[in-house]
Amino acid sequence: MKIALLDSGIGLLAAAAALRRLRPDADLVLSSDPEGMPWGRTADNVTARALACARAAAETRPDALIVACNTASVHALAALRAELEPAVPVIGTVPAIKPAAAGGGAVAIWATPATTGSAYQRRLIEEFGGAAVVTEVPCPGLAEAVQYADDAAIDAAVATAAALTPRDVRAVVLGCTHYELVADRIRAAVQRPEGPAVTLLGSAEAVAAQALRRLGALADPTAEPTGRLTVLLSGHPAELPASALAYPEGRALGATASA
Repeated sequence: MKIALLDSGIGLLAAAAALRRLRPDADLVLSSDPEGMPWGRTADNVTARALACARAAAETRPDALIVACNTASVHALAALRAELEPAVPVIGTVPAIKPAAAGGGAVAIWATPATTGSAYQRRLIEEFGGAAVVTEVPCPGLAEAVQYADDAAIDAAVATAAALTPRDVRAVVLGCTHYELVADRIRAAVQRPEGPAVTLLGSAEAVAAQALRRLGALADPTAEPTGRLTVLLSGHPAELPASALAYPEGRALGATASA
């Protein structure tokens, strides 16, 4: 079984690591686009770059493709499915608004400027927000800071977004896959001494499980760890970027790379 993932950068590490935990025997293909990052200047730009990543991944003959990027899922999912399905199932990434809103109260969605305020995200809030009071929080520069493992820039971007987050927030939805790599820093920034315990909700585990369901495969964490990792950077075979190894998810995957 081979599953490909695409993203503008290393945000796909979270979903890839989740897949590796669920199926250590699955081969993974990571197709990202450092030459075009950041995606999001226009919807057409996102679609074109995502299609290029998908086509590069498709040459490895995967059984499924995960769009491990919220911005690409917003703007390019329909185009990706039109090109690849039904031969290759395409699984998009949806921010975890429904489970975050289930308990009501104050909920924040941290996302890139390209996703924040989009019609897609607004529809999800209207459909799944329920009685929760949902605040959309744009996080300019955070994905880029995570991409390059720039600690100072990460701290500055997290602090800026935290200042826009309601002080009584109960749950924070991580609406960009890059943010899951620094979840601990985000939690520390939004947890107020006087406020409720804050839950962070990403999408990596859910999208990994959905990919297995689409393939009719069961999770088997005890399977032999024989899965290999192939890395494509802007369509070219490569090694994991050095910045990926700054995160536990990247280090865990690096041992199985087969560039």
